[in-house]
Amino acid sequence: MDIVDPRVEDYLASRHAVLDTPVLLEMEAEAAARGFPIVGRTVGVALEVLARAAGARRVVELGSGYGYSAYWFARAVGPDGEVHCTDTDPDNAARALDYLRRAGLARQIRFHVGDALEVLQRLDPPFDLVYNDIDKAGYPAAWRAAREAVRVGGLYVCDNVLWSGRVVGGDADEVAVPDEATAAIVEHNRMVAEDERYLSTIVPIRDGVMVAVRLG
Repeated sequence: MDIVDPRVEDYLASRHAVLDTPVLLEMEAEAAARGFPIVGRTVGVALEVLARAAGARRVVELGSGYGYSAYWFARAVGPDGEVHCTDTDPDNAARALDYLRRAGLARQIRFHVGDALEVLQRLDPPFDLVYNDIDKAGYPAAWRAAREAVRVGGLYVCDNVLWSGRVVGGDADEVAVPDEATAAIVEHNRMVAEDERYLSTIVPIRDGVMVAVRLG
């Protein structure tokens, strides 16, 4: 299921061509060549807009890959801010630091190699924004950890919350019981929506982006 008409996706992406840089294009080319999942240009720009709107200076990423989303957060927080990145693969950390150094954004980056939720427990909250993009089965646990780490007025943001439309179920002829990842995303979305300390919405760009602001 296409969340957004591909023609609209192309149009949205074309609006952001002005942001082309050699490093950004190289990162996107690597994703295409390797089939590596990145948030893509449209969501990347949205992440920067959200972080800037929240006045974010301290950001934590739960799941960073080789630094594509961190690129946008690092632009948002500025040279005196900090973006804590997490990934279990040291090769991803090395690639991220190389890309972000060449982009002039390394000063903001603190890369932690290890389990994202374990790293979060070692960091000092509160944070202005916590971004979640770990393995989908871990989404409920990530929300339970992240919701306590966000400051009042700060944001919790999560990618892939529509999961190619699988969150709404399939046709009658399809198996009714969702797979583990889909069930976890559905549970995550329910918990975020029902938490009275947060006001949340799902922005239907790319694969669905959850945005939740902490009210109290």
